[in-house]
Order: sequence, then structure tokens, then C-alpha cells
Amino acid sequence: MSERLAVRSPYDRSLVAEVDWATPEQVEAVVAAAAGSRAAVAAAPAHLRAAALDHVSARLAERADEVARLITSESGKPLVWSRTEVARAVSTFRWGAEEARRFSGELQRLDTDPAATGRIALVRRFPRGPVLGISPFNFPLNLVAHKLAPAVAVGAPIVLKPAPKTPLSAMLLGELFAETDLPYGAVSVVVVPDSAAPGLVADPRLPVVSFTGSAPVGARIQAAVPHKHVTLELGGNAAAVVCADWSSPADLDHAAGRIATFANYQAGQSCISVQRVLVDASVVADFLPRLVSAVEGQGTGDPADESTAVGPMIDEASARRVEEWVDEAVAGGAVVVTGGRRAGATYEPTVLTDAPPDSRVVREEVFGPVLVVATFDGVDAGFAAVNDSRYGLQAGVFTHDLTTAFRAHRDLEVGGVVIGDVPSFRADQMPYGGVKDSGVGREGVRAAMEDLTYERVLVLAGVDL
Repeated sequence: MSERLAVRSPYDRSLVAEVDWATPEQVEAVVAAAAGSRAAVAAAPAHLRAAALDHVSARLAERADEVARLITSESGKPLVWSRTEVARAVSTFRWGAEEARRFSGELQRLDTDPAATGRIALVRRFPRGPVLGISPFNFPLNLVAHKLAPAVAVGAPIVLKPAPKTPLSAMLLGELFAETDLPYGAVSVVVVPDSAAPGLVADPRLPVVSFTGSAPVGARIQAAVPHKHVTLELGGNAAAVVCADWSSPADLDHAAGRIATFANYQAGQSCISVQRVLVDASVVADFLPRLVSAVEGQGTGDPADESTAVGPMIDEASARRVEEWVDEAVAGGAVVVTGGRRAGATYEPTVLTDAPPDSRVVREEVFGPVLVVATFDGVDAGFAAVNDSRYGLQAGVFTHDLTTAFRAHRDLEVGGVVIGDVPSFRADQMPYGGVKDSGVGREGVRAAMEDLTYERVLVLAGVDL
């Protein structure tokens, strides 16, 4: 293996930067520092941890344009979406600082039973130990923030392994944390190839693993370390359901625009990008032309151009895979209504109808700019179609009916239901995660803080209450 990693633009393969791979000796030093700082980081006062997170949030805001251009350079994400990612990361670290200040625990009276008269319990949460965070390429800043901010907020040292295709944003965050007063070893970013990940996962000094990525890799991690606490944020084939009552021209235009945008906003490389569009048969004739028109308005091009909506995929191999899956579906009877062409690493925003139910574009996670449209008759059939998947991350339901909204929340086997919008909506402070093959555990700053900690009870006896 070369001693240096060449980071190249997915758009034109130009060299963005060269960085050193971490040597085995450096990796050992990083892990040892995390393990050695466990007590000091856990004991760091809340004001110090909050100040560090506030500092990173402010520095990102100050350098927002620079950081957005860095994201675009290494990931191929259109600049308009890179700016959004920076803004979200600013918010994620701000939320971490706020939560660090109020992560206090709770008091419980125990004298509700006679045997516990004079007793009270203080329930606090404490870190499970140093964390190994493994982040993906598609959100190289904000998904790293979702590993670092909760760990710092609860006082858990973290070793962050970024995706080798997009290490630069994570390294920048490491530099910003180095400007803070956190104890040595609190935050480390180590750039190693994916082949080095199993060794880090297995290291007993890192008892917590937080992984965001593909379902097959997540399953291997979970199987390899059943004794560890593992959080997995994995893939999906998210569905947007357009119900019969969402029928006015304004309704249909809104749904078409939102679905088209959030099927393609990261070239489809988001685990909650819209992939399956389920439309009630009573509105499909009016909806489909609107959707096609909105998708065709999602122009591809140079991601550094302010006007580009859809950039390249992370590499040409990924675009070829999407091309193969679409061609396979077409051979099985699917119809390409628009798109369906590849140029290098860029794949056109694509709409398919009549895809075979067992085709990979329906059953698996495309992770590319492809929409598969299907119809249903009635809400029961629509919700059954959503659940007919091994994934369960989020779903969007376009309806005005409150009863349908509550039914969706009750019946859909997903981690989150969004009413009146696409499944791609995520607020960085809300619990986020899936069921089935979409993972275990939750992110979202407060939810992740709870996931990285465990409850410890202190009982005080002889207290006059």
C-alpha cells in the first residue's frame, strides 16, 4: 500500500489533496491515548466540554464557504448542498454544547413503597468507554459531527475513522478540536484504509462502535464483536406515499418537487433519499407527469457550479453499478420514463415504472439518482407496500388526513414517519435511526448521548423527604 492517500474529485478526477495514511504505530498511539484519557475525559466539567463544542461550531460558521468548497472537492456534492451540510454541522455541534450543559440525570422518590421510606435515588448516565466512530463518504462533515458531538458531550474519548474517499472534512474537524482545552486523547481522527477497520473494531480498548454505512458491513461488525455496544446506522430504500386526498394541483406539484429534489440531492447517495414512490391509483395520472417534469429539472453538471443540482456519484464504479441495476430492471419489463444514461461517474436522474417487484432497484438500496414509481389502491395497500422491504429507516406520507397520519405512525415499520413531506427530512436534534436491516440504536445528538452511556443509580438512605 502507498504511504500516501490521493484524494481526487469524483467529477473530473483532479487531485484535491494527498494525505498520509496512519502507520500502525500511529494507530496504536491514538487508541492508547483514547484509552488512557478515559477517566480524564469523563471527569472533564460540563462547561469545558460545552465550550469545546461551541468553539467548533463557531469556527465552522466562520469558515463556512471554505469548508463547503472542501466538501464539494472531495465528495462531488453540489456546492448548494455542501453549504447546507456545513450549516447543519454548525447546528449539530451547537446542539451538542447545549445538551452537554443539561445532561444532568433525574431524581426519583423511592418512598412510594413503605419499605423505601426515607430513600431517594439519583439516576445519572455515564460513558460506556472510548468510542470507535466509523463515518461514510456521503456526508463527510455532518455525519462525522454526529459521531464527535455526542461523544464529547458525554465525556467519552472517540477515535474517528473517516471514509478514505473523503477524509479531509474529518481531518479539518480534528484540527478544530485540537484548538480546544479538551484532555489529550479526547478526539482523534485516524486515516486508515477500510482493510484496517476490523482491527480497530476488535480492539478491546474501544468498547463502543458507532458505524454509519452499508448493511452488509454493519452486519459483519455486529457479528464480529457481539460483546461490544454497537450502534449501526445503515441503509434503506425509502418510500414516499402519495395518498388519494393529496390531490389538488398545488398538492401534486409540491409532492413532485420535493420527491424529485430529495431523490437526487446527493446524487441519490443518502440512506433516506427517496427511492420508492407509491402513488394512489386515483391520482397517479395527474401526479406522474409532474414528477417527471420535476426530475428533468434536476440538472447535472460541475458540482462547483452554484447552479448544479445533481453532481457525480462518488466514483465511476458506483455509477456503473446503478447503470447495471437499471438495465437489469428494464430487461425484466421496467420502463424508463426519463433518464437512464451514464456519463463517467454521473448518472442521470431517472424515473422507472413497472419495475419487477423482485428487481434490485425495488428490493435493495440503489444509493443513486433513481426513482421507482408504483401504484396502490387505498391506504392499506400503500402501507403494506412500504413495509414490504427488509429495510425500515424512514417513510414520507403525503396526506392531509389526521387519522391516516396516526395510522402511518402506528403501522409503518420504520424509525421515522414524515407527514406531508419526503422521508429525507432530518432535524439533527431528533432521534434518527431504523429497524430491520436499517440498523440498531439512534443518532440525533441527545439520542446518541443516551446510546453512548448507561444508567448508574445512587440511592441515599435516611433522607427526610
